[in-house]
Amino acid sequence: MRRIITLLILIPIALFVALMAMANRAPVLISFDPFTPENPVWSVSGPVWIVLFATFAAGVIVGGIAAWLVQGKHRKAERSYKREARDLRREVDRAKEREAATGLPALAGPRS
Repeated sequence: MRRIITLLILIPIALFVALMAMANRAPVLISFDPFTPENPVWSVSGPVWIVLFATFAAGVIVGGIAAWLVQGKHRKAERSYKREARDLRREVDRAKEREAATGLPALAGPRS
């Protein structure tokens, strides 16, 4: 079911992108020189659709980097929790080994 829904969403998007690329083939000049607009030193010429896709790709990359940076504190906390869980597992295993070796209960249960 999920695959069908994905296809129902992706096929129209792909069709729209293909139609937009075919309809916007006119070249545009992208200038990176704000001081001489009549004769720019740094400029690139290309179809409109390439400019739009490059802008979209740059936005996705910048958004991904921003999300990754914001989530850094959560990844750090998760590493800390995993380290703590690993240490606690080791402690429980050692206590069980001591209990098996000595016959005395190593871990006290809840008091009633």
